[in-house]
Amino acid sequence: MSFKIGMKVHGTVTSIQPYGVFLDIGEHMQGLIHISECQTGFVDDLYKIFRVGQTVSALIIDIDEYSGKISLSTRSTDVNLEILRRPKSFRPKRIHYWTDYRLNIGFTSLARAKGGWMRDAQNFFS
Repeated sequence: MSFKIGMKVHGTVTSIQPYGVFLDIGEHMQGLIHISECQTGFVDDLYKIFRVGQTVSALIIDIDEYSGKISLSTRSTDVNLEILRRPKSFRPKRIHYWTDYRLNIGFTSLARAKGGWMRDAQNFFS
């Protein structure tokens, strides 16, 4: 069975660390549920949510192609899975921010304006 992003998997908790929970998801593969992906909101103690040997349903949110590490999430099972299943060729509309390079905005123009600001401040406090 090849794993893909967006797949739901069932695994057994093999280890609980301060930074996340390791799951055995079969085929001699392990996945990590990072502490930020365990549940919505602040998680102070993973031992309150998981225990070793517990069966957990999780969603594959990332697979590192180089190392083969699988990132899992139990809080993302509620989100719209179509976001994760979009083809990689999908490109959202680009937003163009236009600027005028002739405005000469930068540190040199700020340094020139500093003298005027100082005069204004002195006049204000006098």
